[in-house]
Amino acid sequence: MTLLITIIVLALFFDYTNGFHDAANSIATIVSTKVLTPFQAVLWAAFFNFAAFFVAKYVIGEFGIANTVSKTVYEQFITLPVIFSGIVAAIIWNLATWWLGIPSSSSHTLIGGFAGAAIMHGGFKAVQNSVIIKITTFIVLAPFIGLVISAVLSIIIYYLCRKVNPHKANNWFKHLQLVSSGLLSIGHGLNDSQKVMGIIAAALIAAHQLGLSVGIQSMSQMPDWVPFACFTMISLGTMSGGWRIVKTMGSRITKVSPFEGVTAETAGAITLFITEILKIPVSTTHTITGAIIGVGSVKRLSAVRWGVTRNLLVAWLLTIPVSGALAALIFYLVGGII
Repeated sequence: MTLLITIIVLALFFDYTNGFHDAANSIATIVSTKVLTPFQAVLWAAFFNFAAFFVAKYVIGEFGIANTVSKTVYEQFITLPVIFSGIVAAIIWNLATWWLGIPSSSSHTLIGGFAGAAIMHGGFKAVQNSVIIKITTFIVLAPFIGLVISAVLSIIIYYLCRKVNPHKANNWFKHLQLVSSGLLSIGHGLNDSQKVMGIIAAALIAAHQLGLSVGIQSMSQMPDWVPFACFTMISLGTMSGGWRIVKTMGSRITKVSPFEGVTAETAGAITLFITEILKIPVSTTHTITGAIIGVGSVKRLSAVRWGVTRNLLVAWLLTIPVSGALAALIFYLVGGII
């Protein structure tokens, strides 16, 4: 029982770190264009992160992404030490990349850690390859979809506003950024909170196998406090901010205007809503980065700082294997004594 409680506390702490690690995704452009101050922006994003709970529960009616994450590992290989090792590895990688200002994926960190510990426990047969392939495929597809949508939106909006006074148009887009940022924050809350929900659900399923009274047999039995706690923690994390990554997302990839902020955030939100419908856990970081690149590319290819983009891509590709290897090492060291 003590280990289960420890896992739940660590999972919620990871959710908190996810919030301040990924806060930059939805507020970087709105801060860099000076529509809101940093403090106002994090409050705005945190509010919509939490509002996503009500969207998932009462509008969508399910937590499909959480179900997908919980099925990354076959049920017979889900144990409390496996989950503990995966979460600890994910927290370490999340904090390291936050400290270095690298917008890596909290989502893939968690999934990589979960899978890595399970492989150390039961071999490669422990993971569901179909789920892993689907998730890893969207490492490429999510930013590409965001890029395409933002590029198309940019072209359409450029055409529609071609005769509008530039100063007037700029004021329009400053106000519209409040809407687009809110939509992106809802998408962030929907996608990222559910990943932690899936991990906690997996822990409760493992607890049932041990005969603990608090355990559950399936996702359908997940108690209401789990999603409520997860959405609350990611909102609190967002309120803590992520200023190191804001700098990268808001200015180092490409210089962002209010128009480009609206386009990138709207494209990112649309992409996240699509993947929510498909029940595929994707990286909010990857998605908005692709959208920002799409906006910059329409302006001119040289507007995108491709050197920075290349470094981000390397970090993305390293996230799953590094966090998986770290979780495997942690399981090897502590799996037999907890």
